[in-house]
Amino acid sequence: MKKIYLILFLATISGGLFAQTTTRQQSTKKSDKEQRKLKKISIFREQEEGENVFQRDFSAGARLNTDGWSGFAELGYRKTRKKVNYFQFEFGEKKSNKEVKVNSGYAFTQRPYIYGKQNNFYQAKLGVGQRYLIGGKANKNGVEVDAVYYGGVSLGLVKPYYLNVQNETGENVDIKYTPETADLFLHKEQINGAGGFGKGWNNLSVVPGLHAKLGMRFDWAHFNEVVSALEVGVNGEYYTKKIPIMVVVDGVDPNKQFFFNAYVSIQFGKRWNKR
Repeated sequence: MKKIYLILFLATISGGLFAQTTTRQQSTKKSDKEQRKLKKISIFREQEEGENVFQRDFSAGARLNTDGWSGFAELGYRKTRKKVNYFQFEFGEKKSNKEVKVNSGYAFTQRPYIYGKQNNFYQAKLGVGQRYLIGGKANKNGVEVDAVYYGGVSLGLVKPYYLNVQNETGENVDIKYTPETADLFLHKEQINGAGGFGKGWNNLSVVPGLHAKLGMRFDWAHFNEVVSALEVGVNGEYYTKKIPIMVVVDGVDPNKQFFFNAYVSIQFGKRWNKR
């Protein structure tokens, strides 16, 4: 009889210990699950609302310069918490401050022209730069502020500017500026209008150069995985020779070799972590 009581007593204790162990294991599993969930929420909040921790970003945008316009694409690689290295390709056009559009006064033309313009000047630029974090976003309604410094190589593309004029025989023809056509090219009474954007691409000449910029970038996107940024700054470009945008008249050369401008740009894109 004593053996039976002993067996029952031991069974009761074992059952209690097993129940406590099971409860403890379930509690531990639940606690671990909750901790993992809280960690995921914390990471999500950090990525989406707090500090930007994404390792890659790509964006595209448009830039308005004091001497022209450009469009660009940018690819960034995070180096440290505060530094992002990036590559950028940009294509744009520069204009002379002497350019003034003129209407010819002829009813049959709808193309105003720029008197004295000799060439269009486009640039294809490739460079590498760095964004340095000055102030991060405290929350999704904040603004991230970065200092930007950047430089690279430029290929200046000089395209002849064509005018539609009435020649000596009364025929309407498209011409570009040469010493032989100078008198007709600069004769306002003979000009009908611009020759058209498609003219001159088969006569491109290339002028190499270098470029650099300094700026400030403001990213206001509500979520860090999205790029929505405004950038302002200054840009300098130097080419191996003067760019003949305008015709030299009366010995006055308005063309230059070094270009300096201020700019404002806007860009949109996406951030992600590398796999």
